[in-house]
Order: sequence, then structure tokens, then C-alpha cells
Amino acid sequence: MKRILRPISYILAAMYLCVDFIFACIARPISNWIARHLELQGLRRWIRSLPPYPSLALFSVPVILLEPVKFLAAYIAATGNFIVAILTFAFGELLKLVLIERLFDLTREKLMKVAAFAWSYGHYVQAREWIKQSEAWRAIRAISRSVVERIRNWRALGDEPRNSSRPKLHPR
Repeated sequence: MKRILRPISYILAAMYLCVDFIFACIARPISNWIARHLELQGLRRWIRSLPPYPSLALFSVPVILLEPVKFLAAYIAATGNFIVAILTFAFGELLKLVLIERLFDLTREKLMKVAAFAWSYGHYVQAREWIKQSEAWRAIRAISRSVVERIRNWRALGDEPRNSSRPKLHPR
């Protein structure tokens, strides 16, 4: 039985990590934007002043509060509301990851003093690097870069002045 469950658990864990990693790539720019635009110096000072274990407790709050959103999204999908389920899942996951990203930036040094966290984070970094090295990830990144470039080109065409020197397709 273990022979069957072990590969399945690895596949499920890899899928979960991939989804989280993809959302993390989206959450990081949002988190950086928040850091640049929201001046919450008092809150930042308080968070940075926490010792290691209270920092770990604070770091776990977004996970505890927002991880159940995935189950809520699954329930919504089971009721047939797939669009609402996808939006619920995406919003909850992005919010969770943005909060985790901000808290990690503020408490990284303290969190690394907790041996279990440092060990877990080391394995997370190894798994993330393994995913980045995979052919599937490189293909997805190439496709996403291509899509972003096409959107930029399309937007640039839309930003050109109406009275440009481009030839009209249907001259009158």
C-alpha cells in the first residue's frame, strides 16, 4: 500500500508546490508594490521587534486564516459555480501569498533562528529550484514571456495616435 501512496503523495505535493510557486511569482510584484506605496512604519517596526517564535506565530496567521479558502473554492466549484470558484481560489491564494511575502521580508532573520523553519525553508528552496530547472517550467516561462510580449505589442499598437502615418486598410 505504501508503494502506491508514496508516489501519489509526491505527485500531489509537487502539484501543490507548483500552484503555490506560480501564484508566488504573481504575488511578489504585488507585495513589492505594497511595500513601496503603503507607509506603515509603526507596524513594520513592531513586526521587526518580535522575537523568533512570535515572528513564526505571526507568519503562520495568513496560512491559518486563508488556507481554508481553497476548500471553500472547491465547495463552490462542486455547486457548479466554476468562475466564482476560480476567482475565490485566486483571490485567497494571492492574498495569502502577498501577506506571507511581506511578513517573510520583515522577519526572515528571526524566522531562520527557528531550526524547524530554517530546515523547512531549505527544503522549500530546493524544491523551488528543482521546479525551475524542469523542462516543463522553462516551457511555461517561455510561453508566459511570449504572451506578455504580445500583450505589450498589442497595447503599443493601441496607444499609437489615430492620425498616424500607417496606411489604412480600407481607403475611401
